[in-house]
Amino acid sequence: MEVRHDWTVAEVQALFDKPFMDLLFEAQQVHRQHHEANKVQVSTLLSIKTGACPEDCKYCPQSAHYRTDVERERLMEVEQVLDAATKAKASGATRFCMGAAWKNPKERDMPYLLDMVRGVKSMGLETCMTLGMITSDQATELADAGLDYYNHNLDTSPEYYGSIITTRTYQDRLDTLAHVREAGMKICSGGIIGMGETSRDRAALLVELANLPTHPESVPINMLVKVKGTPLETAEDVDPFDFIRIIAVARIIMPKSAVRLSAGREDMNDQMQTLCFMAGANSIFYGCKLLTTPNPGEDKDMQLFAKLGINSQQQSSKPDQIQEQELLEQVAERVAARPGEDDLFYDASL
Repeated sequence: MEVRHDWTVAEVQALFDKPFMDLLFEAQQVHRQHHEANKVQVSTLLSIKTGACPEDCKYCPQSAHYRTDVERERLMEVEQVLDAATKAKASGATRFCMGAAWKNPKERDMPYLLDMVRGVKSMGLETCMTLGMITSDQATELADAGLDYYNHNLDTSPEYYGSIITTRTYQDRLDTLAHVREAGMKICSGGIIGMGETSRDRAALLVELANLPTHPESVPINMLVKVKGTPLETAEDVDPFDFIRIIAVARIIMPKSAVRLSAGREDMNDQMQTLCFMAGANSIFYGCKLLTTPNPGEDKDMQLFAKLGINSQQQSSKPDQIQEQELLEQVAERVAARPGEDDLFYDASL
């Protein structure tokens, strides 16, 4: 299938309107043309700085604008992040993603962030960060440190965006993606379904992503996790078939991208996730929590993978005790070589 960057909303809506089984069949055919069948990439996400975000995203429990149960936490120590990455690798993750609840990182934060990237990269993991808006210079610094992916979601359509977020513009998000691409990093960008948007908004979101000069290498599709205290806590549930359709359409119009099942998997049964894989999803977040919201446990994911024959050649991906010990020893060496706690741990939320 030809890779296009000139999709229209009408064309994408026409895909949404196809009979469900026809749409899944087409998506699976496209998927097999560009990706290995029965293989799902696994990532782990860690919140390296939680809460007190100045943004007013209506879906986010980390926003300082809303009263939720999320506690404000300072930027994690570099060693804590590297320890978490070691455990993620031991659990089978191949990419380690680090997220900070910021509008944008300050210059004083950059040395610590760069150390995190270098440390995780040295373990043989792919690296990803989501830090809010970044400048061209910051993007270059992160790329030079070895950051592979930068996550910055568009969230929804340009038309509906102002109903969800007012503290930054849609163009701000596009500018950050441009900085990331210019620095030579890969882009992870998708959206959230279930925020009250229309079917047209969903089509328009996918059009924005597909018509970028280069398709995002990773496209996370999130199903809204409704959190008490946020403006969207009573939003209407997403119909499972509508969500699966979005996965299928994303696969068709961005054939070479990894389409990731992200937030909301805790509310998806095995059958729904299986149809998402059939529709072309080939990446997941792994572990018990995504930033501050629940996610299926690792054992549950492995049980489903075993039933479906997914990653069957990688079932022994956990390192043996010797390799795991070597990884832990590497972290210990870094700890011994670094400055004291006062130099590494500070209130990054100020």
